[in-house]
Amino acid sequence: MRNAQSPARRWVLVVRNRQRTRRVNTKLLRELADWVLEGPLRASEVELCVHLVGEAEISALNWDFLEHAGSTDVITFDQREEPQSATGARAEAAPVFHGEIFISVDDAVAQAKRFRTTWQSELARYVIHGLLHLAGHDDLQPTARQRMKRQENRLLKLATAEFPLRCLAICNLQSAI
Repeated sequence: MRNAQSPARRWVLVVRNRQRTRRVNTKLLRELADWVLEGPLRASEVELCVHLVGEAEISALNWDFLEHAGSTDVITFDQREEPQSATGARAEAAPVFHGEIFISVDDAVAQAKRFRTTWQSELARYVIHGLLHLAGHDDLQPTARQRMKRQENRLLKLATAEFPLRCLAICNLQSAI
């Protein structure tokens, strides 16, 4: 997927499934993240780990790092020295993505029921959401949250056309890399 003409570019993307709620096709999830990073987000460099975790682990992270009680869908840790701005503060340079994204598969399952969608689609949404945070988007203020949600919806629609999201669910463990 990455441009073969730029071998010096650093591109490390790992997806780890650390939960037991659902069997996940981590290879497809990685391909989706690669596609979003390289295409719409135009990343120049990637050093990223996406962790799929359960409710207990995401709740512990939520408390330990954000001092929020309970579960949440996505927690993103930006590990660059200077975070990016979604408003184009680094417009002269292609974005660099260094960090970790923790995604609660349990929350994806619960939210899918609530919003009458599939947990696979929610999982893709959470990956996109985490990547948007690393791209500099913020969802703390209402206006910024609306802007981020529009971008998230746009990217999810593009990803849905590009990838068979239903295949994020796998039927046998040999496919779970």
